[in-house]
Amino acid sequence: MDDITITDLDLKGLECPMPLLKTKRALKELPSGGVLRVHTTDPGSVKDFEVFALHSRHELLEFNEEAGVYCFLLRKN
Repeated sequence: MDDITITDLDLKGLECPMPLLKTKRALKELPSGGVLRVHTTDPGSVKDFEVFALHSRHELLEFNEEAGVYCFLLRKN
């Protein structure tokens, strides 16, 4: 993934459903194959993004949590 540009989306402080809605909007702006890194503090985002990845064409490449910040790496298909 060294040659792929990653777009960052800082959604810390927003509560459900805003992180997922803003992520969907941002993914629409990316070209196919584009990667979006989303940072959120809403614990509900973990389940939301998991379900979203299962039911969408987009791929959840990575997820981690550190100090209450959840980071999701999504590839647009």
